[in-house]
Amino acid sequence: MSNEKQVDTGRRGLLAATCAAGGVVGLATAGALVSTFQPSERAKAAGAPVEVDISSLQPGEMKTVEWRGKPVWILRRTPDMLASLKKTDAQVADAKSERNPAEFTPEYCMNEYRSIKPEYLVAIGICTHLGCSPSTKFAPGPQSSLPDDWQGGFLCPCHGSTFDLAGRVFKNKPAPDNLPVPRHMYMGEGKLVIGKDEKGEA
Repeated sequence: MSNEKQVDTGRRGLLAATCAAGGVVGLATAGALVSTFQPSERAKAAGAPVEVDISSLQPGEMKTVEWRGKPVWILRRTPDMLASLKKTDAQVADAKSERNPAEFTPEYCMNEYRSIKPEYLVAIGICTHLGCSPSTKFAPGPQSSLPDDWQGGFLCPCHGSTFDLAGRVFKNKPAPDNLPVPRHMYMGEGKLVIGKDEKGEA
């Protein structure tokens, strides 16, 4: 009789241990499946608005941040840079950003500066031709691959499209449109939000 009790007790212990182990494995598997279907933090951030501290950005400096997997340029323009836009008005293909405004330029940036605050240019650093990233050519004057009356701006190394310091494409270049301006807004003097504006639109 005592032997039977010992066997039953042993079986019960073995059964309990097996069930417990199975439960742990089941929970671990369920957790793995749940985490697989949940978006990662990086994925969440890729589509969410991005807050940028611009308080330390000096005139003539540019900062690049990532938003939705794209490089966004924030250029704090000097008075000379702003003055150069008057000189390029007649040379660019879409001076007032009237072509494809919904896709490339929010209505509040449809001006000569293509910005909310003239001092700051906020633009996606991707050429509208084939998606290359233009390089900065801020210094005015004759340079390789640039005209002698160059006022400063951006040069796409892939096929030679040029953009002025407002991201406006010059005439007769492969790029069909100006550099895109994302929806954005300012929160105080030193903070910029990219991917959302005051209307709540993204």
